[in-house]
Amino acid sequence: MKSLLKYLRNYRKESILAPLFKLLEASFELFVPIVISKIIDVAIPSGNNSMIIKMGLVLGLLALVGMVAAITAQFFAAKAAVGFSAELRSAVFAHIQTFDFTSIDKVGISTLITRMTSDINQLQNGVNMVLRLFLRSPIVVFGAMIMAFTIDVKSALIFAVAIPLLAVIVYGIMLITMPLFKKVQGSLDKVLSHTRENLTGVRVIRAFGLEEKELGDFEADNRILSKSQTRVGRFSALTNPLTYIIVNGAIIALIYVGGVQVNIGSLTQGQVVAIINYMSQILVELIKLANLIVLMTKAAACGDRVADVLKMENASAIKETGEKTVTGESLKANSLEDYIVFDHASLTYEGAGAETLTDIDFSVKKGQTIGIIGGTGSGKSSLVNMIPALYYATKGSVRFCGRDVKDIDAGELRKKIGIVPQKAVLFKGTIRNNLLWGKPDATDEDLWKALDIAQATEVVKGKEGGLDAPVEQNGRNFSGGQRQRLTIARALVGHPEILILDDSASALDYATDANLRKAISEIKDTTVFIVSQRASSIRNADKIIVLDDGEIAGIGTNDELLESCEVYNEIYYSQYERA
Repeated sequence: MKSLLKYLRNYRKESILAPLFKLLEASFELFVPIVISKIIDVAIPSGNNSMIIKMGLVLGLLALVGMVAAITAQFFAAKAAVGFSAELRSAVFAHIQTFDFTSIDKVGISTLITRMTSDINQLQNGVNMVLRLFLRSPIVVFGAMIMAFTIDVKSALIFAVAIPLLAVIVYGIMLITMPLFKKVQGSLDKVLSHTRENLTGVRVIRAFGLEEKELGDFEADNRILSKSQTRVGRFSALTNPLTYIIVNGAIIALIYVGGVQVNIGSLTQGQVVAIINYMSQILVELIKLANLIVLMTKAAACGDRVADVLKMENASAIKETGEKTVTGESLKANSLEDYIVFDHASLTYEGAGAETLTDIDFSVKKGQTIGIIGGTGSGKSSLVNMIPALYYATKGSVRFCGRDVKDIDAGELRKKIGIVPQKAVLFKGTIRNNLLWGKPDATDEDLWKALDIAQATEVVKGKEGGLDAPVEQNGRNFSGGQRQRLTIARALVGHPEILILDDSASALDYATDANLRKAISEIKDTTVFIVSQRASSIRNADKIIVLDDGEIAGIGTNDELLESCEVYNEIYYSQYERA
């Protein structure tokens, strides 16, 4: 939690002025019982109406100045809190952008969303309330006690007993509730994860008629969250009644002691009223302080969770001592060299019980077209994701231009690679904005050339505005095939040395797919990896890699594999008739 305070450093002025103005407000508030005491003891008994009016004006002035101070304090506190949350959220988002896939898989997308939204919102509220009340409430409590001692020591001793008891109650409840709030946020993660899965998979759920089952699962997660919140709420709810009991007990004791003191002439009626007013002020402030403690406990729990994300190290950044990062200048190869080499590489995902890929061993020369085929779950996507270092080999190595990809700067490596994932993702904006992700300084000529190769020219020309046609969130105003062609064009804009098409033409008809492959094959000096379930998409590749349950079942050309690889035969002849 302490590590997050650095995001307040640009708001030092506001963080200082907010509590100072609150202290000013509290100081004026402490004078109110003294003024009332003067009215009761001096002005009313003497019938001095002018003094009553003057004291009334003083009370009005104290209220006005206190209100101005309070508004000013709240302005500075809000500015600091909102600025703090904005900077923290930006820092968390920027840090998440550095994560590789392993790190994201380890934490979970729903957890990251919760920590960037709900947790940081709780922190914002916590900072706001701390700046407004953390100094004000203690000052009013101890200031009221001191003022009471200046009036009558004997009566004020009741304060000296009540305040420590109240402190013990508040601190004890805080110790109990803080770990419980962490559990509540953990339960919230599960509910959000379930909600996200249901929203993204709503079509599948409805297709299988599993709405009632999913409702039941959601209600189970929600019930756990509800129980956690109820449990922590019960403890938090004890704060107000316990403080009321002690403070009201103290007021009863004050009235009794004050009454005795008035009878014997040691105190005036106005002084007793002032002391009781001070105790009432303490009651109000302790209620505020108790609520603040609850909010601070929530904020502290959320702050620890956010800090955990910021402390996470990206797996790609963890290197052995003495290793040096290879820059783009060293990444050069000619067509005669082994351009990309999988040297007995294996991959095990974080938390998985078994290897996804086992002993993958092959090499690729520059300019070759490589087809990768295999059954569902055979590890095709996992294999190509190791080339741009989205995942690192857990055994063996993957080398690019003779260098282990673990030693190459990820940014430099990925500048040379264009990858089109299985799920075609377009971002809200325009077609031009999406294409420029491949190369920010690309000209319109570059964009149209990439669109032509990707067979997407007609898609863009058919939209009003052409390149500047709007793209809705997730590209929902485009069909599946149109999205795939536009994402392929985006990868081609940057003229990549390596192009990875991860089953990215699955929504295209056979004619468009054939035209796409023909256009890509005409690009010079580009090494192409085509992952596909269609034998037609990879049959003309220079080398075909057949995967079966994470292992290589065969490597060769189409004709070689038809003669030697049983797995390839099964796939091929499930799509073509035997001659």
